[in-house]
Amino acid sequence: MDTSQESVIIGQLQEQRDYFNKGTTKNLSERIDALKRLKVSVKRHTEDIASALWEDLHKSAYEAYLTETGIVLRELKMLINNLKSWARTENVSSPVFLWPSKSKIVKEPYGQVLILGPWNYPFQLIMIPLVSAIAAGNVVALKLSVNAPKTAEIIDKIVSEVFNKEHVRCFHGEMEVSQFLLSQRFDYIFFTGSPRVGKIVMSAAANYLTPITLELGGKSPCIVDETADIKTAARRIVWGKLVNAGQTCIAPDYLLVHKKVKKELLEYMVDYINQFYGENPQDSVDYARIVSTSALDRLVNLIKGEEVYHGGISNRDSKYLSPTILDNVSDESPIMQEEIFGPILPVLTVDNIENAIQYVQRHEKPLALYFFGNPEKGKTVINQTSSGGACINDTILHVANSKLPFGGVGQSGMGSYHGKAGFETFTHRRSIIISKSWIDFSIKFPPYKSLSLLKRLLN
Repeated sequence: MDTSQESVIIGQLQEQRDYFNKGTTKNLSERIDALKRLKVSVKRHTEDIASALWEDLHKSAYEAYLTETGIVLRELKMLINNLKSWARTENVSSPVFLWPSKSKIVKEPYGQVLILGPWNYPFQLIMIPLVSAIAAGNVVALKLSVNAPKTAEIIDKIVSEVFNKEHVRCFHGEMEVSQFLLSQRFDYIFFTGSPRVGKIVMSAAANYLTPITLELGGKSPCIVDETADIKTAARRIVWGKLVNAGQTCIAPDYLLVHKKVKKELLEYMVDYINQFYGENPQDSVDYARIVSTSALDRLVNLIKGEEVYHGGISNRDSKYLSPTILDNVSDESPIMQEEIFGPILPVLTVDNIENAIQYVQRHEKPLALYFFGNPEKGKTVINQTSSGGACINDTILHVANSKLPFGGVGQSGMGSYHGKAGFETFTHRRSIIISKSWIDFSIKFPPYKSLSLLKRLLN
């Protein structure tokens, strides 16, 4: 990036900061109106969004609405309906020694926010944090993924229709643009992506002590106990794993299956792969593609040397990788050392639920954890492990409830959003004391005289 381009970006960011300082974005009615305009624009461009997602990731119109557009519209509806109550100033009680002062908590925006979006759900994962940031009253710089260019175009179009560029501005470009943006001062940074890049973002944020949310990923385990309804488990695991061709941060990354039910489970899983996508998933309009040839090459290399139970077929020209199940995978296998982020499901066998719990405990905390079996056993698994979120007898669905905060823990991220949690993420809770001027108690002023009275007041 040359110095002239850097100067342009610096000027654009300064325009945003000046606009925020005018106070326009803090006006509650203006925020609600902006969200309503955004909702209208997203609805108007639903087909354009679907077309862009098809070109970028081969997502069907159904999957595009189910996993991207529909979720954004539901989030907008929730914020529009609840923003007045969430943004309301909170009056809190004051201790007796502060009488007659009043105490309150004011909800105010951080200011200028940087949101860095990923490519796997390029519409949803940029728009939902944007919606939350706008609801909180911030100005926003959006860095759109270069790996989903068509979706980036339609996002830019929608944003331009709804907001002036001082309020929300889209930034495009390769890695150097992201790096330059991260070198600038923001009041809050929101990043969705890999743990590796998350460390870079966190390091950049530390230069200005900027608060940050990291939505990362990791290896989300799926435990199948002998008490599970195996047919139902197979159907829900296959769906959760193969949505967006496995390029989902909360997809089941690997299976820990009780030895008594493994054979039956794998047979049912193959049946459901065929039911969902046909004998040749490459011909299915409902089966997505890998985002790039480099990503496909990485996945193909992960399969090498493993026991392929089903699938393992790839086509580099069309960036296709078939739904793939690997059996008898070792904990030391290369595929178990990193998040897969593709349609490959390694299967590890366990003798009992305790073995599965111990396996999860030995590894980094995942973004999601899934358990199939007796719900009481599922509660035991959740109580003895840690993850960003979890489902008992299902996969992925916890992300669909906007009343549940979504986020990671440890290596899978920090902070959360969705619904009220999203509004709170981009909101500073400012503590205010309002004192009266007609009275002053001498006990707080030097020279200090009555320690015993002070103790009685504070205790």
